[in-house]
Amino acid sequence: MATTDLKSLLPRELLASVVVFLVALPLCMGIAIASGMPPAKGLITGIIGGIVVGWLAGSPLQVSGPAAGLAVLVFELVREHGMAMLGPILLLAGLLQLLAGRLKLGCWFRVTAPAVVYGMLAGIGVLIVLSQIHVMFDSGPKPSGLDNLIAFPETLVGAIGPGSGLQAGLLGLGTIAIMWLWEKRRPQSLRFVPGALLGVGIATVVSLAMSLDVNRVQVPANLAEAIDWLSPADLLNFANPAILIAAIAVAFIASAETLLSAAAVDRMHDGQRSDFDKELSAQGVGNMLCGLVGALPMTGVIVRSSANVQAGAKTRMSTIFHGLWLLAFVLLLSSVLQSIPVASLAGVLVYTGIKLVDLKALRGLGRYGRMPMFIYGATASAIILTDLLTGVLIGFGLTLVKLALNASRLKINLVDLEAEGEMELRLTGAATFLKVPALTQALGNVPPGTTLHVPLSNLSYIDHSCLELLEEWGRANAAQGSRLLLEQRLLKRRVEGRIRTSIGGAALH
Repeated sequence: MATTDLKSLLPRELLASVVVFLVALPLCMGIAIASGMPPAKGLITGIIGGIVVGWLAGSPLQVSGPAAGLAVLVFELVREHGMAMLGPILLLAGLLQLLAGRLKLGCWFRVTAPAVVYGMLAGIGVLIVLSQIHVMFDSGPKPSGLDNLIAFPETLVGAIGPGSGLQAGLLGLGTIAIMWLWEKRRPQSLRFVPGALLGVGIATVVSLAMSLDVNRVQVPANLAEAIDWLSPADLLNFANPAILIAAIAVAFIASAETLLSAAAVDRMHDGQRSDFDKELSAQGVGNMLCGLVGALPMTGVIVRSSANVQAGAKTRMSTIFHGLWLLAFVLLLSSVLQSIPVASLAGVLVYTGIKLVDLKALRGLGRYGRMPMFIYGATASAIILTDLLTGVLIGFGLTLVKLALNASRLKINLVDLEAEGEMELRLTGAATFLKVPALTQALGNVPPGTTLHVPLSNLSYIDHSCLELLEEWGRANAAQGSRLLLEQRLLKRRVEGRIRTSIGGAALH
């Protein structure tokens, strides 16, 4: 980059980096709390995502850090395996991402049905709301979404009694109200000021001015104290199948969210396009580093990335600078972070969770029929009722069922021809084993002694089960004077498996 270009770009990149930093600061800490981890862990992930991944990224305007999409999964992993096991899981997940990027598999991570993605985000959003609403009243979240829902009345009753619960709840609700009002009414000249920062800032000032006895953020004065280095003994956990499955789940979900976010960022600007394989490799390096220091997993985050683009960023410098701002703030002003009420950060996460339940996306899916909407609802419900991985797998399973049903559409028409004793079996679509019963019924309506023409030109595909059914009908009815005439032309390119040049006793033309 020429010196003149750098001088012209630097002020704009610095301004954009400050905006992204202000957006990222409360989210890094809030997502860490939602994940059952100390806030400092989220800040470390944000720093690595900004400085390291920002430098290596294939999507220069995308900002990486801890994401709400993984908060639910991390919470489950920490509860089941302990915080110490998160390091080996992230190291392995990052390695899988790095290998996938090197093997040019980036595009395949985007082969995910939108209904599953939106359903996953909606389910995650509901779970975040159900868990963080307890934190907002200075209470602890429960292990599952249903438990959080059932326990909410108890939390609410407890907050009304003696203690800090009601004060904390009002701070959290106030934060949500400020974010909502700011989104609706903010002046154009102040659009770069993030609502989350404004809400948390006002809640912090009010809590300090009124000397409220509420839970506040616990951040070590020395960032090094928050680092839990991965020990060689921890690597032995790779032999545990549960750790391997967890790593695959983290790698897949993080990669899908990252690349979908990168695609969305590309639509926001007309600059350099994203290199998905390079971005995937960069995310892998970032998650491996997060695993080594015991931090949270990272993804490309659309909220921070869109703020980056809207603030006027043109290069990766803004992303790198935002990481440096985070590092400087944690090193020099950690006492400021310790003044922030936890309830206010929970309010930010509740608001974020509500936004993840995108009803516009659901209405958009409705244009493609009821099945995508059903997959959306089923995926979200399964995530809420079971867990994230099970919900996503159910969503994929339903997508495959839909694909199978769509791929097996076959129109069958049996028509009489002008010539006496001749009929035509017209097949349009894909003749798969799923349509064997319907095809059998149609063949059963052919009178004995009929010459049956079966043109294949309107078939996109025919599998061996349907083809053998036609063969068998031709052989079984030959003694009654029936003849089967299959179209030879184009048969070779439509039939499944090996090339067939003769079909039993059927005549070919």
